Amino acid sequence: MKLLSLNQRHLLMLILTIITLIVSGIKPYDRPTWIMEIAPVLIAIPLLWFTYHRFQFSHLVYWCIFLHALILIVGGAYSYARVPAGFVVQDWLDLTRNPYDKLGHFFQGFAPALIAREILLRNKILQKGKMLMFIVICIVLAISATYELLEWAAAISMGQGADEFLGTQGDEWDSQSDMFLALIGAVCALIFFSRLQNKQIEKLKL
Repeated sequence: MKLLSLNQRHLLMLILTIITLIVSGIKPYDRPTWIMEIAPVLIAIPLLWFTYHRFQFSHLVYWCIFLHALILIVGGAYSYARVPAGFVVQDWLDLTRNPYDKLGHFFQGFAPALIAREILLRNKILQKGKMLMFIVICIVLAISATYELLEWAAAISMGQGADEFLGTQGDEWDSQSDMFLALIGAVCALIFFSRLQNKQIEKLKL
């Protein structure tokens, strides 16, 4: 059996994402929370679709986007504080809260770091090196901070209705730890996957 071609893999990821999105919306724990949590996915799908033939990312980036989308969709369906897998990890590590939202914020740094890095490199805005890493990390932290500001705005406008969306679980330092997890995600992506990304970018040039 022949392996799926790269384009077919991307299409498969898209189909699986849409199916998961539909299933998650059948009976989510809290409909407004579901809408707010999946909003990035609803924005990303058409954006990636319409720019695909003009700028096709590396296979690594599409995998990261796919995994990040699944994390957001599952978090939206259950609300982050109630994702079953998070309770399992909570029990294993004897934590005081469900840590699933921290996985989401880790990927909020991991995936955008590789996306930003590839855009900067392939458009020849920056070259490989320390400055590229620094700028990518700054971009990730800006994205993370913007998301926290949106959560703050939701809290002000919705009051108690925003509790499920915020998912702080009583942690007064939740916003700071969210941004720190995004920073860790970005650093991990750059340290462990830059070389693989470079190889895939070279293949795209062929």
